Amino acid sequence: MLYQLFEWFKSEGWKFPGGQLFQFITFRVLLAIILSLVITTVFGKSLINYLRRKQVGETVRDLGLAGEQQKKGTPTMGGIIIILAILIPTLLLADLHKAYIRLMILSTIWLGIIGFIDDYLKLRAKRIAQQQGVAYKKGDKDGLAGWFKIFGQVGLSIIIASTLLFNENVKVWREYTGDVTGVKDVKTVKFDNVERHFVEAKDPVTTIPFVKSHEFNYAKLLPPALRSFTWVLYIALVIFIVVAVSNGANLTDGIDGLATGVSAIIGVCLGVFAYASGNLRLADYLNIMYIPNLGELSIFIGALVGACIGFLWYNAFPAQVFMGDTGSLTLGGIIAALAIIVRKELLIPIFCGVFLVENISVVIQVSYFKYTKKKYGEGKRIFLMSPLHHHYQKLGYHESKIVTRFWIVTILCVVFSIVTLKIR
Repeated sequence: MLYQLFEWFKSEGWKFPGGQLFQFITFRVLLAIILSLVITTVFGKSLINYLRRKQVGETVRDLGLAGEQQKKGTPTMGGIIIILAILIPTLLLADLHKAYIRLMILSTIWLGIIGFIDDYLKLRAKRIAQQQGVAYKKGDKDGLAGWFKIFGQVGLSIIIASTLLFNENVKVWREYTGDVTGVKDVKTVKFDNVERHFVEAKDPVTTIPFVKSHEFNYAKLLPPALRSFTWVLYIALVIFIVVAVSNGANLTDGIDGLATGVSAIIGVCLGVFAYASGNLRLADYLNIMYIPNLGELSIFIGALVGACIGFLWYNAFPAQVFMGDTGSLTLGGIIAALAIIVRKELLIPIFCGVFLVENISVVIQVSYFKYTKKKYGEGKRIFLMSPLHHHYQKLGYHESKIVTRFWIVTILCVVFSIVTLKIR
């Protein structure tokens, strides 16, 4: 809104001190980070006190983990402050006319509502149990049904995929070296006094790492006769990515500060991708696809990083508040959507390595337990407990050490992901 306001002042010929700064994306990114940090740190305490007054406390299952009983009653649903700290700077500082910004605002609100309803239903079930004098056990059928969560994630995935496929404002530029006579949508740009030609494309393409010809068109996965149905394949892929990453973030949110810190680090990675791909000269230098208007998304990502870091003020060990599904589902879905938008979804297994390992550990544990129970009559486990961070807790590691090491692993994964821009 501030961005639009200063743009209007500019069009009317009015000048305000510092108004020209809003033309620079880097300035608005830094301002978004600062504003989101202020929102989470200053107003976070007020939210914690409000949640405590409303008795919105965490219910802890007895899993035999060190320090788990001390977490009982800790306010949850703190993801509300993360969502607000993302949306407010974005609404104030970003160009709301850009399709990517609108899509991410919708994604944040959409997933936030799903997570909020899930947390609210769990809280209501707890209160009903208390009123009836019945022992409440976390894990009972008290939140949203699993199929409803999946349905919500699928619905958002279809919107994301459809926007990238069919919205006229969503295009990528490809360099054209042939004769431009008669070629439509040719853009001519001068680099060091040398004219170069680019054409706009709407193909479902992505960046494939470690390959010299780094662009990959999903249509190549289908036989020529079926390539008119590439959109179906692309939508299915987007659904898989959004569901997997959002659930991975949800599973990772099991100990103080883990999911928040990992999400902040991944956000920095996505911010680098968005800024590089949204800047023609930088994209040309790195030899990656240029995506017009993508740079504006850096402001949203800056707010995301600032919100996560600010939330750590209260979520780091010992946590004063938990984000709940309101935060974890939203953060995971945002990361998935951003990766798809910047055309780096094939790098998700690398920079989201912690989410991936947490997901896989649960799948392996459950599958092996069912297999051994069916074959031997008694279920066996590979890990002491899943997700993986609980396995290390069972081994006696303090949760602060687990969190710190998972952060370090994420930093290494992020650095490696960025390096792949030049490794081909």
